[in-house]
Amino acid sequence: MTETALPEPTPEQAALFARVRRMMMIAGLTTALALAAVLIAIGYKLFRAEGSAPVAAEQTLRLPKGAKVVSTGTAGDHIVVTLDVGGATEIRTFDARTMKPAGRLTFASEP
Repeated sequence: MTETALPEPTPEQAALFARVRRMMMIAGLTTALALAAVLIAIGYKLFRAEGSAPVAAEQTLRLPKGAKVVSTGTAGDHIVVTLDVGGATEIRTFDARTMKPAGRLTFASEP
């Protein structure tokens, strides 16, 4: 069996090999840095503190006398309740995680 003898590279070839190795190192380090940044961003989103707030299991909302619930719905992270209060329409929003009131909008006719 004969072995193929590899000739020594010329100085130009050696310089080219060194340049290619250096470029491969730069590309590898850049890829590792980008992968670390993505993993850090995912970890931040998963473990940030505001997402772990306890959710209220049961809440009672007191309505004004004569008020009727017209509809309910969700909008993003909010629960929206539409009320009919004595002929006027009112919209109340609540944070879905904490069930705290987030806003109130009343519609009234112009005099």
